[in-house]
Amino acid sequence: MAIPGGIRAVLFDRDGTLVVDVPYNGDPARVRPMPGAVAAVRRARAAGLDVGVVSNQSGIGRGLLTPAQVEAVNVRVDEMVGPFDVWAFCPHTAADGCGCRKPAPGLVLRACEALGVDPAEVVVIGDIAADGGAARAAGARSVLVPTPATRAEEIAEAEEVASDLLAAVELVVRGLPLPAETEAAPR
Repeated sequence: MAIPGGIRAVLFDRDGTLVVDVPYNGDPARVRPMPGAVAAVRRARAAGLDVGVVSNQSGIGRGLLTPAQVEAVNVRVDEMVGPFDVWAFCPHTAADGCGCRKPAPGLVLRACEALGVDPAEVVVIGDIAADGGAARAAGARSVLVPTPATRAEEIAEAEEVASDLLAAVELVVRGLPLPAETEAAPR
């Protein structure tokens, strides 16, 4: 099912967007949903959208976390906030130069393939520029939900900005303006 604007799926960033960012968290007991996260995911599902998570997890590449620890935290997030249709995470550090670490498109493309949707039918919601960059690189749309970790220039350069996670999902459900509509709008 597509909503106005042709959107069929929402991909959320995990840390700082769906759950409180606990750096290199490998302990499911430390998972705490961000305000509005449960309602936002429910709203997306109620609108008929597929939902997924795309997350950089460089703690694996740094030797601070194991893949099993990341999976255990993801299971807890799924229990508390989900369920999610797809999970994709990057275990690499920035120095690895992989194609999956946001802002590269790999995680978004992997999630789109698993969902059977075109990236143009997807919105990525996150809290920093890397989330929007990954969306743009994959051909998807994005909404930034600023937190104290978000820099002012990231807000200024974002495609769309929402005050909170539920407002971001409402933007998606109501139908983000198509890029051509945005460009044609009077300035």
